[in-house]
Amino acid sequence: MRASQYFIPTLKEAPAEAEVPSHIYLIRAGYIRQLAAGLYEYLPLGFRVLKKIENIIRKYMDEAGALEVLLPVLTPSELWQETGRWDVYGKELFRLEDRKGRLFALGPTHEETITDLVRKNIRSYKDLPKNFYQIQTKFRDEARPRYGLIRGREFIMKDAYSFDISEEMAVNSYEIMKETYKKIFDELGLDYLMVEADVGAIGGKFSHEFVVKVPNGEAHIVYCDSCGYAANIEAAKYEFELDKLPPENEKPIEKVYTPNVSSVGEVSEFLNVDPKKIVKTLVYILDDGTAVAVLIRGDRELNETKLINYFKALDCHLATSEELEKLGIVEGFVGPIGLDLPVYADVSVKDLHNFVVGANEKDYHYINVNIPRDFKPVDFVDFSTAREGDPCPRCKSPLKETTGLEVGHIFLLGTKYSEAMKAYFVDRDGREKPIIMGCYGIGVSRLMAAAVEQNHDENGIIWPENIAPFKLHLLALNVKDNQIKTVAEEIYKKAKDRGIEVLYDDRDISPGAKFKDADLIGIPYRIVVGRGVKNGKVEIQLRKGGDKREIAVENVDEFLEKL
Repeated sequence: MRASQYFIPTLKEAPAEAEVPSHIYLIRAGYIRQLAAGLYEYLPLGFRVLKKIENIIRKYMDEAGALEVLLPVLTPSELWQETGRWDVYGKELFRLEDRKGRLFALGPTHEETITDLVRKNIRSYKDLPKNFYQIQTKFRDEARPRYGLIRGREFIMKDAYSFDISEEMAVNSYEIMKETYKKIFDELGLDYLMVEADVGAIGGKFSHEFVVKVPNGEAHIVYCDSCGYAANIEAAKYEFELDKLPPENEKPIEKVYTPNVSSVGEVSEFLNVDPKKIVKTLVYILDDGTAVAVLIRGDRELNETKLINYFKALDCHLATSEELEKLGIVEGFVGPIGLDLPVYADVSVKDLHNFVVGANEKDYHYINVNIPRDFKPVDFVDFSTAREGDPCPRCKSPLKETTGLEVGHIFLLGTKYSEAMKAYFVDRDGREKPIIMGCYGIGVSRLMAAAVEQNHDENGIIWPENIAPFKLHLLALNVKDNQIKTVAEEIYKKAKDRGIEVLYDDRDISPGAKFKDADLIGIPYRIVVGRGVKNGKVEIQLRKGGDKREIAVENVDEFLEKL
């Protein structure tokens, strides 16, 4: 492809809203353009990358026996109402009404649609197992679309759905997809972790995320170098004991004056007490308006996802000053003793002795509080957020923490959707049973961003070879020089004849501009035809690492053959 005939609108500067490397370089190098917040146009270079990613995904999904389909983007609201997700999914679901007043959703995912297809067409155990997948545009009304392709309102996704007759077979399908995903991400050349994850609004029995390690990632991961354990902090369970304080004999409870002292740090300093012996009482309002009090040790942070899952809520928030006032609660000095709310405690509180809590009275705290002498929680629950240094739940080695970008998510759904939508099959004995389901997603457009996040330098993108828009970038530094142009044209023809994807920069612009664009675009291999042709030489450059070497023009054939 000749650059003079192509469309690569590179930019010297990135738009102000571009913050992360993938957003900056994909725009500057002419791969994408923003239409509106969270909506992006894929230009010719970007479209080529997308297609290569899709083809890698297709290759391994097809090898795994999955069958490609294409489902409608529009989904009738009736299907969502059958599963209860019309309300559960919340504001992220794009809802619209047709001219007849019928409600539809723009699909953010397609569990309902594929389950409807299967229940209408599969009735016998002889028709199972099946795994259907599609690569399609999805829609989510993100409150804060940001970071370019990382979090948009419209994006490209591969979603697959397995259907089995037994739990054992469903787990086998899940394991096949897990291994298939590893093959996909390995071929894409990504540095990733497979982590235990929260099932979220999709639901199901268990799930795993595939997370690409990047500094600006939205996923927070804890992992163990010793045994390979890894989990999203929203799903990391405390199947282990936190660092405990030594046991103590119970002391008499006392109310102490703590003027203008409310935060854990302030209370710790004022009373000269270890923050681990201070218990925070947090008042949360669930989505149905219910108020609950949650206790957690002063050195730990509460994980709201765990709280939502425990109460089977759609959402929750910390009570505001106004809400606390309506409940008759003194802000800054909340405590569990005498509190007219159900009190739940994190497991970190269970073995504490002689700890400190708010006294529900301005400027006062209780010291030497003990359970169950002074109060009794409704339940002890794992509400804590995992963090670096916590012991691994498997081998007890210290966990490490990193940030990452979720690029794939798999769920063992069980019968959540098949029972709700009556997707049954008839078994060998003639009995009707719900189909066991799994679902498996990959963010195709997000993978494009993830690859750039992990493969760039200060000059631009460094594409992994198998998803680069072109394999070879040919630069003719001065097209007005007949010798340079002749040699470059010959190399271009030879490369095309060998089936090499080549971008030939034949534009009449300065050499400096060509090098800057080439670095931005990030094609793996480069042949530079410049003044060296007078000595029978051209330059070979590698985008990754920047290695350069001169070779004789007559040896270009050998280089192209290796490509």
